[in-house]
Amino acid sequence: MIDTSAHKTKLETELAQITADLNDLGIHNPHVKEDWVATPQDVDTQEADENVGADRAEDWLERTATLAALETRYNNITRALEKIEKGTYGICEIGQEEIEADRLEANPSARTCKAHINDEQDLPA
Repeated sequence: MIDTSAHKTKLETELAQITADLNDLGIHNPHVKEDWVATPQDVDTQEADENVGADRAEDWLERTATLAALETRYNNITRALEKIEKGTYGICEIGQEEIEADRLEANPSARTCKAHINDEQDLPA
């Protein structure tokens, strides 16, 4: 049986940091709890230089990509915390076997065991 108390603390700490990072990049969709939407960085609207426009577009792409990666991590962490509450934490979502302790130590929000690690990206969000 997995002692979830240390994992829960680690997950809650990481969730707080990722939530702060997500809030810096966008807003939380109030209608879909798993969804975050990137917002543009504060910019001076007085500039008409085409280089400024290109920089804004590049910044937007970077913010969107970073937000997407953080959103995935956020969703995995909240999923892991929900599993702790339900008593299903540490069970591989593919093979239903127990996830190895060292894998959970390295990544407390892991959704699969080591045997299925390469299939994790195929799981629904």
